[in-house]
Amino acid sequence: MTNAQRPRPVTAADEQAVRDLHAQGLGRNEIARRLDRGTRTISVIAARLNLEFECTRTEKATQHRTAQLAEKRAILADALMDDALRLTERLWEPAKVFNIGGKDNKYTEQEVPEPPAADKRALMAAATAAAAQSLRLVPPETDTQGLAAVDAWLRGMMGGGETPAE
Repeated sequence: MTNAQRPRPVTAADEQAVRDLHAQGLGRNEIARRLDRGTRTISVIAARLNLEFECTRTEKATQHRTAQLAEKRAILADALMDDALRLTERLWEPAKVFNIGGKDNKYTEQEVPEPPAADKRALMAAATAAAAQSLRLVPPETDTQGLAAVDAWLRGMMGGGETPAE
């Protein structure tokens, strides 16, 4: 084991420095930086000396960050639900199907009134995934029956599609 891997023993001078810096109102991270020690070491020394660090700013910052993340989750959940709606609308819209094949490897395309069954299944799978992720990000607060009904409907749509023609 090299010296860099061995922890430095905590001395009485270290403890006094922690006591003095704490008395100046410095936080754990700043004391650790000034003494070139790990934050865990400073926490252990402070606990041994019955010192507590002011955590109001940290708590407020954590609450603020939590609120920011909740807002981002709500925005993402909204976008995912919009995606799910757009995907399900495409189930009933005209679509273009194409094929590449034959001995000349020829490309052909054709407009159809709605997507083929395999494409509908893919659209439903994508819509289901988007809706499920949206609901995971921002779950409904009390509407568990409605959620179960939507889930059953989506599962029925996934399992009840036609098989594609070969």
